[in-house]
Amino acid sequence: MTDTATTDADVTLRAGNAELTVEPHRGCRIASLKVSGTELLRQGNRYGAFVMVPWCGRTDQGRFRSGGELYQLPLDSGPHAIHGTVRDGAWSTLRHDERSAAFTYELSDPWPWEGRVTQIVELDEAGEGLTLTLGIEAADASFPAQAGWHPWFLRNLGGRSGDVRIDFDPEWQEERGVDHLPTGKRIAPRPGPWDDCFGMPQGVDVTLTWPGALEMKVASRAEWVVVYDEQPDAVCVEPQTGPPNGLNSHPHLVTPIQPLEISTAWTWRPLS
Repeated sequence: MTDTATTDADVTLRAGNAELTVEPHRGCRIASLKVSGTELLRQGNRYGAFVMVPWCGRTDQGRFRSGGELYQLPLDSGPHAIHGTVRDGAWSTLRHDERSAAFTYELSDPWPWEGRVTQIVELDEAGEGLTLTLGIEAADASFPAQAGWHPWFLRNLGGRSGDVRIDFDPEWQEERGVDHLPTGKRIAPRPGPWDDCFGMPQGVDVTLTWPGALEMKVASRAEWVVVYDEQPDAVCVEPQTGPPNGLNSHPHLVTPIQPLEISTAWTWRPLS
């Protein structure tokens, strides 16, 4: 095991036929996930899989209330604040070995409170799955928060593979307004294309199938998932602790004695 406490070096994990690279200096982003040499995550400008903390998706006009106070976040998606503050920051690598690693990030301005975020990344021994775990701790004062992941899965893996199929059975869909925020109304799930949040109270359970190539299951005990498939070369399956604008509608209170925790497991099997 290596203890590095640095933000400079990429961390590469390997197990079985799987290889994964994390970039701690770029938001602790999973930059690459290869199975038997095939890349599963989009490369280029919007790439890999990034962490959404301390909120997920859009926060309406960047504003939310806590304890009667109104807070304003920087606007970075039109009139809204999107995807938290940690996805571009420099994280520290606490430890890593051949197939697991742990990273931390200190919350501070522009987030109004101090706290610590921890991400643990672990390939299973056989190289047939990946577990991601996030924890958010309050340094002193309590605060509302959300947590989740935003992966950019390739729509097509090349070769003889067809475009990916997304299969899941949500209990409801959050109605989306023209501002891309949930209206607060739950509706029956509708067919895609999607840029939508779904409720899965028994836990997130989504299957991605690249015909003739690979099947991947994305699972989490979290009860919310955003599915986005409106781009030609990538799709997103995003387990998270609440819906978009959740700082206003479904906040989780992080206290000095009660952190916010979420994990997701991706497991895969070849189809050829």
